[in-house]
Amino acid sequence: MQQRKIKPIIGISIGDINGISVEVTMKALLDNRTYKKFTPLIYAHGKAFTFYRKQLGIEDFNFNQIRSIDEIQHKRINVINVTEECPEVIPGTETQEAGKFALAALKMAVDDLKEGKIQALVTAPLNKNNVNSEELPFVGHTEFITEAVGAKESLMLMVSEQVRVGLVTGHLPLAKVAENVTQERINQKAKILIKSLEKDFGINKPKIAILGLNPHAGEDGLLGEEEEKIIKPAIHALKDQNKMVFGPYPADGFFGMAHQTKFDGVLAMYHDQGLVPFKSLAFSTGVNFTAGLPVVRTSPDHGTAYNIAGKNVADEGSMRAAIFLAADIIELHNPQESED
Repeated sequence: MQQRKIKPIIGISIGDINGISVEVTMKALLDNRTYKKFTPLIYAHGKAFTFYRKQLGIEDFNFNQIRSIDEIQHKRINVINVTEECPEVIPGTETQEAGKFALAALKMAVDDLKEGKIQALVTAPLNKNNVNSEELPFVGHTEFITEAVGAKESLMLMVSEQVRVGLVTGHLPLAKVAENVTQERINQKAKILIKSLEKDFGINKPKIAILGLNPHAGEDGLLGEEEEKIIKPAIHALKDQNKMVFGPYPADGFFGMAHQTKFDGVLAMYHDQGLVPFKSLAFSTGVNFTAGLPVVRTSPDHGTAYNIAGKNVADEGSMRAAIFLAADIIELHNPQESED
């Protein structure tokens, strides 16, 4: 009997309904490849999608409203309500109600992800300001999900067709970066990057570039000692473990001369060092992938964009890329799964 692959369920936590999250999700899921690769399950509220369908004039976006995941229908876009009532949708406006709703969607989606009810999670953009509270300090999706699934460490890995950039330090104030760039952390993050490139992207013996911290990668100690005392020893230790790592490279010249094309991945020391060139190269198609977790999580590489919310001008390219990257990784992990 001919067998066909089981289509995975990909969950989408809707994020801030007053930003562009609903718009880019709707547009991304109108891609005609959607039902061939996966079944979408959006953690949100049906009223938010009804509002934006009318607001944006996207009348061909149809969805199946469900009360529990057991009611999910394949070959349909499914929306599950995360709260009884939907907060008022006010495009372009930051509200506490929208922040609470975004957190409720994220929590429900992560719980289902941990229980294996969904095979991957795509997190639409939220606003940290209206999610963060004294009761629940919220630094970002990456940190929240890493802790929720019980992982000791993870890696923020920005992915596009042109380049993959991982970060040694993530959401840290710049003043605290240097003290957090240690040999142990570089070693740890590099190994997560290498393992992810092998497991999640199917790359055999990946070649990794490691950037310096200081201008000109320290200029042999003239512009800082971190390269000589921390980064180079970390690279040597990784090479001793037969890892294909090279550097440290000055970040400006590295990207300026397109050296990223010679490597399978790049490890940057801090957030803006990696994300400024990444978003310059791939803003409309870039994906934030959390490497090193026992689950699959991706997100678009942009924020809530309140200034264009509700105007039908948001580019869904990054959201689409995030959804389909999650589907591709699931397929790579489970190439033999099928049903009669």
